[in-house]
Amino acid sequence: MQNRFAKRAILSQEILQKIAQIDEFKGLWKGSLRLNPQTLGRLKRSVLITSTGASTRIEGSKMSDEEVARLIAGLRSAPPKGRDAEEVAGYADLLGRIFNHWKTLKITEGQILHFHKILLNFSRKDQAHKGKYKITDNKVVMRKESGEEVVIFEPTPPYLTKKEMDDVLFWLNGEMEKRETHSLILIANFIFEFLAIHPFSDGNGRLSRALTTLLLLKAGYTYVPYVSLDEIIEERKIEYYLALRKTQSKHKTKQEDIAPWLNFLLEALLEQIKRAKKIMEKDQPEKLLSEKQLAAYQLFRDDTLSVSEISGLLKNSIPMATLKQALSRLANLRLIEKIGSGRGTRYRKL
Repeated sequence: MQNRFAKRAILSQEILQKIAQIDEFKGLWKGSLRLNPQTLGRLKRSVLITSTGASTRIEGSKMSDEEVARLIAGLRSAPPKGRDAEEVAGYADLLGRIFNHWKTLKITEGQILHFHKILLNFSRKDQAHKGKYKITDNKVVMRKESGEEVVIFEPTPPYLTKKEMDDVLFWLNGEMEKRETHSLILIANFIFEFLAIHPFSDGNGRLSRALTTLLLLKAGYTYVPYVSLDEIIEERKIEYYLALRKTQSKHKTKQEDIAPWLNFLLEALLEQIKRAKKIMEKDQPEKLLSEKQLAAYQLFRDDTLSVSEISGLLKNSIPMATLKQALSRLANLRLIEKIGSGRGTRYRKL
């Protein structure tokens, strides 16, 4: 796997620039903004609905986001009825667990099998094979308008599925531990390989998108639960399949090239950060402040204030280090501006 990966990861200057842009925002999100818990909770609940609707619609579901929201809200009182509802309930359950517990989740065979079991838990037709690798061939076909089916990709046969999954998981965890290759390149390679193996009888696409979210979170892209990547992929579904098929056409040949798939993923992630920036740059960004940040911001009128003056006005209720961090974030949000430096530093409202 290592030799194949090294040969097929041909990194152009364009790809490297896209990765740099994504990482720049990753640092910006971590360093300049902390949304208050209520705002984060609302965003996460919204994305859970949007991502669940989008990911299941990519696979053929007809449920709107409004219908998805109603279904999720009523799950405790009534089980889902019908294939679309069953698939929505399973994906929402899995994605919710990833959002809430990603720090403790590991990328192992056992965990992936468990994820698949959760994904198909509500699906009555899938009870016999949920949480188990496929035992029959699952060729990827395209249905023409005439009804004729055309095979467009032949995944790994069942007898090789476990071996190839073991190989790619061993490779991924080894590379993540070594930290010699950029995490976005590792994620793109792993997800592509997962889809090429197509290890399960059903649910491969949905599970690949849930795994993408988990891997991004574990790589430090902590804004992921607040902007739906699944929705972006749904909007670009044709590009998604074209990039996948183009990369698959050379799979396991001497001309392997991950670039089409990697480029698609990076473009989707760039769109994701574009939307995340809008969260940070709303017309009223003060609505996104934490309680302590808001307390400091409300002190500003038309005059300038030093850190010590702000601390005094707040009756020293906020530790100095926390206060300086809050002022830095207010400045990054362009709510206030910093004047001077060192001991003479003052701030004023913009």
